[in-house]
Amino acid sequence: MTSLTPDNTPMPPGEAFRILGIGASAGGLAPLEEFLAKIPPNSHMAYIVVQHLDPTHKALLPELLQRVTPMSVRQATHGMPIEPDCVYVIPPNTELSVVDGLLNLAKPMEPRGMRLPINVLLSSLARAQGDRAIGVVLSGMGADGTLGLQAIKTVGGLTAVQQPDTAQFDAMPKSAIAANCADIIAPPGDLPARILTCLAQAPSPAVSNGGSAEPATEPEPEPELESTPLQRIFRRLQERTRHDFSLYKHSTLHRRIERRMAIHEIATLNLYADFLEHNPQEIDLLFKEVLIGVTSFFRDAQVWVHLAESTLPELLARQNSEHHLRAWVVGCSTGEEAYSLAMIFMETLDTLPRPHDFTLQIFASDLSPDAIATARRGHYAADIGSNVSAERLARFFTVHGDGYQLNRNIRDLVLFAQQDVVLDPPFTRLDLISCRNLLIYFDQSLQRKLIPLFHYSLRAGGILLLGSSETVGRYAQLFSPIQSKLRLYQRQDNAQNRDIRLPVKSFPPLARIAKEIPVSPSNTSSHKHDNLQAAADQVLLQVYAPAAVVINEEGDIVYISGRTGKYLEPAAGKANWNFYAMVREGLRTPIASALRQTANQSEPAHLQGLQVQLPGGGTQHVDVTVQTLREPTALRDMKMIVFRDIAPAHADSADKNTSKTDPKQSRATELQQYQDEIQTLREENRASQEELQSANEELQSTNEELQSTNEELTTSKEEMQSMNEELQTINAEMQTKLDDLALAQSDMKNLLNSIEIAILFLDQNLNVRRYTERAAKIINIRESDVGRPLSDLTTTLLYPELNDDAHATLSTLEFSEKQILATDGRWFTVRIMPYRRLDNVIDGVVITLVDITATKELEQTLRKDLKS
Repeated sequence: MTSLTPDNTPMPPGEAFRILGIGASAGGLAPLEEFLAKIPPNSHMAYIVVQHLDPTHKALLPELLQRVTPMSVRQATHGMPIEPDCVYVIPPNTELSVVDGLLNLAKPMEPRGMRLPINVLLSSLARAQGDRAIGVVLSGMGADGTLGLQAIKTVGGLTAVQQPDTAQFDAMPKSAIAANCADIIAPPGDLPARILTCLAQAPSPAVSNGGSAEPATEPEPEPELESTPLQRIFRRLQERTRHDFSLYKHSTLHRRIERRMAIHEIATLNLYADFLEHNPQEIDLLFKEVLIGVTSFFRDAQVWVHLAESTLPELLARQNSEHHLRAWVVGCSTGEEAYSLAMIFMETLDTLPRPHDFTLQIFASDLSPDAIATARRGHYAADIGSNVSAERLARFFTVHGDGYQLNRNIRDLVLFAQQDVVLDPPFTRLDLISCRNLLIYFDQSLQRKLIPLFHYSLRAGGILLLGSSETVGRYAQLFSPIQSKLRLYQRQDNAQNRDIRLPVKSFPPLARIAKEIPVSPSNTSSHKHDNLQAAADQVLLQVYAPAAVVINEEGDIVYISGRTGKYLEPAAGKANWNFYAMVREGLRTPIASALRQTANQSEPAHLQGLQVQLPGGGTQHVDVTVQTLREPTALRDMKMIVFRDIAPAHADSADKNTSKTDPKQSRATELQQYQDEIQTLREENRASQEELQSANEELQSTNEELQSTNEELTTSKEEMQSMNEELQTINAEMQTKLDDLALAQSDMKNLLNSIEIAILFLDQNLNVRRYTERAAKIINIRESDVGRPLSDLTTTLLYPELNDDAHATLSTLEFSEKQILATDGRWFTVRIMPYRRLDNVIDGVVITLVDITATKELEQTLRKDLKS
């Protein structure tokens, strides 16, 4: 059977196998060994291992991993072809990716501490393998690998994560799990079997299309025996999410459902429908699985070139009266296409003559709340550089953390909303609709409803942009092609669509507004036993005392005495008890000045002859006293304002006296008073502005310093974390080597003790380095004598020149061999030779003592026999 790529094209023979990417960091050596040890020798998959390594240290990872697997383990080189049943390991100080079936090595773009090589590998696998990609994240610190797993999950691949409680460092597994991008969570030793089980239960690649390249004319299989469980699944999804997937293409839904069935090892749709009934969380996961979207910046470059060069300039040229464009991106996923349109619009504005006042509002909608949240953040991985030019990255993005952050001016052009294009009311009065690679997931009946809906939503001459596998179908009378190859259409304004029914019946009804329950009035009874004196004082104060109010430092009224309706009135809008908002015209400015004047003095301020306009149309003259209160403590620093009406007689006499004076002089005095007040207000306003500006500058300077310090600390933290991970990796490798060395040392010790030869190892200073048990019986030596000079030791040998001969051998590198008699009558062949290391360096001498007593006795016997 011929394997297919995500684009439905035959895969070359050399690439007809799956590639599994494994990412690990600190504490990842042991899980890697457990994982590879459990892989069967003929799995027909290739394995690429990426671990955070010290860029200055030679890695031992290939040699260590080769011990646990029969597969060939190789260190990756640039351009190396990928073969099945092989393991490829990243070399230090590189980034490893898969391009056209070959391994691609590149120098890291980010400084040490900011590198995310696991994301680089897994993202490249998502691009190269599509829904055949497999990603695994094991132990490690930080969040490297999460974005890569999200990319693989987006194209329909399989993702696996080490169970956090089995990891020495669980930050990387927890990050992937928190991002909801882990299909399988298990200990590292169980992951291979779980992955192979999922692959065995998954649909055949020959009929599985990944990504968004599904043809719009794909024949829809007729559901027969499985119609009942499939409808049960649709019903569960609709009850949980309110979205109806019954009009989606069943072939697409079958593949998504079968992926979830494979993960849970469920054999039939009926059993999976039963599983959903008892696991609401699985319904949420299935909903996210069905909504997996494939998108990228400036996908199908020719479309964006035409938009920039022709479509958008023509739209702007038609906007004679209204300089505001409205666009709708349907099924925006994580926002790349909406932001691409915003960037193209900004670039198009640069080509227009100045000045102009064109604006753009983009509405971007999608079913997935997670995708909308990601789009609103506007933060994307570093690998978008493959789709976004360097000029656009520099102009529209800012480097932020491990990726790029869209600038505010671009994000402000796009309004994201969670919306179901099938159920929810559409956006209207639009100039452009982009609905790319969404209709391919709908059956023909739903497509026939949406095309007229788009026609209704567009203004006259509006533009409709569809995906490369989509057309307007039989609704050619609604849209005329601008560029058929690019799927660009223009709205036909004189279209006859009387027989076209818009899907308004699908819109959810408006919720009924619940009426408020009236609150019963309080039945608080008045006190029947009021104190007579208190009651009389209260009446006197209310009737005969002047009207007055007490306000706090913020100007809010805390107490009212008497009738103040002539001087105060409630402000329109929300209830507001602030004195400045309630005081009537004619009193506001002089009282405000008096309040400022008395703030720092104990004497009251008196304002005489103020004129206030009454609600009925007349006027009232009033004297006002303003005083800051010091006593009692409860009223300290509050201000009391007392109003005293001037009797009409006094007012008339005052008016007569005033009339006798020169009217011009009176007006001049009044005008001068107003000018003085205005000047005072201006000076106070200027002083306040200067203070605010100074405070703002100081805060801005402090904020910049704190931000700079925060960035430096973040960078230092990331560098320290990276170095810590690298040291952890080196430590794990060294520990493994130490274990090997200890084992080799034990083997060597047992070997030396098993042979009947006494051996003594000396260093360059002829100090004891090591010896065998048989040597301890000839030379008086014990464990504590290691490191002592040879000259300090006593032996049973009649060989006083032993130390001198050892010096001679060390100096001349010539072997020395002598037959020496021991005090107990035994004979030994004493051989002294240089100790030569593996790197061909002389590092001491080796003395071997072979017991030749039997040989000597036989020699003496033979001599006696010859003499006789």
